[in-house]
Amino acid sequence: MPESRVASSYVRLLYEYLERQGLDPAQVLGERLDESAHFVPMSDWQAMLRRVDALEQRPALALRIAEGIGARHFGVVGYAALACGHLMEALQRLERFHASVYDANPATVTTLPDGVAIEWGVARGKPGALVDETAIASLVQLARDLTGRYWPVRAVAFVNPAPALTQPYNDFFGCEVAFGAPCTRLVIDAGHLMLPLRKSDPALLTLLDHQAEQLLREVAAVPAVVDAWRRTLVPLIREGHISLAALAEAHHLSTRSLQRRLAEQGTSFQGLLDQTRRHLAERHLMDGQLDLAEIALLLGYSEQSAFTRAFRAWTGLAPAQWRRRQRASLAEAAREPAFSH
Repeated sequence: MPESRVASSYVRLLYEYLERQGLDPAQVLGERLDESAHFVPMSDWQAMLRRVDALEQRPALALRIAEGIGARHFGVVGYAALACGHLMEALQRLERFHASVYDANPATVTTLPDGVAIEWGVARGKPGALVDETAIASLVQLARDLTGRYWPVRAVAFVNPAPALTQPYNDFFGCEVAFGAPCTRLVIDAGHLMLPLRKSDPALLTLLDHQAEQLLREVAAVPAVVDAWRRTLVPLIREGHISLAALAEAHHLSTRSLQRRLAEQGTSFQGLLDQTRRHLAERHLMDGQLDLAEIALLLGYSEQSAFTRAFRAWTGLAPAQWRRRQRASLAEAAREPAFSH
C-alpha cells in the first residue's frame, strides 16, 4: 500500500505557525517546501510535527497550529467550501474530495436525527496524536471561520491515548473530549449545519481567476454572445452550478430561449460546456499548479475517472499523458538552438 500523503498547502500551516512564534521555519524544519510539490509524504509531516513539539515542549500544539487555518490551506477543497451555501454542503464536499488534501483514512459523513457525525477509521493505520489532533482541530477552526462565529462541537473522540492535560482540548472544542476511542469522531449539532458560509477569502480565488482570464483571452475570437455565455459559465463550473437553467438564469433568460439562441450560434449547452471545460483543463494542466484530482474538482466532476474519460474523448489522450507530452514539447523547444545571423 502506498504511503499516505498530506497536501503541501496544508503543511504550510506549520511553517506559518513557526513564523508567528518568531522562528525561522527553515532552521527548525530544514529545507523549505518544494513549491511545485502538491503533496508531502505522511512520514515527513509526522517528523515535522514531532520536531516542533520537541522544541516547544508545551501541551496542545495542534490547537495552536489550527488557530492559523484558512480556506487556502485546503487548496481547491477550501475553494469548493467557499462556493457552498451552508456548512453541511461544505462538509459533504469534504467527504467527496478529502483525498486531494489528506489521503490517509477517508472521512465518512453520516447524517444523524439531530446533527451529523464525521468519522475516520484506522484501516490505513494510526498517523498519531499530533497528526490527528491537528487535522480535527483545523477542520473545526475552519468550519467556525467559514461561518463567521464560534460554536461548540457536540462530541469529539480520538483513537489515540489521552494527553497529560485534556482541559485545553475541552476548552477548544467546547465539549468533553474522549480519547482511546475505536475511531476518530466529530459530531456537530443540526443547528450549526445550516449556518451560511461567508465568502471571505478572495486571495484563494486569484490563481483560478487569473487562469480563467488567460483562457478566455487566448481562445480564438467567437461571437460576442457566445463569449458572454462562456465567461458566465466559468464561475458556474467552479461553483458546481452546471446546468442550462443556471446559465439561463444568470442571463435573465428562460431555458427555452437560451436553447434557441445557442442553436442559432450552431452550438448547444453541452457543446459550450465541453468546450469551456476542455480549455480550462488544458490551461490547468499546462500551468502545472494543480494535480488531476484537483482539476477534476474545479471542472465540476464528481470523480477523477469521469474527468479522465471526458478529456480522452476530447483529445485522444488521458490528462496525465497530455501533460507529459506538452512538457516534453516545451522542453524540446527550449533545447533547440536559436538561429544566428
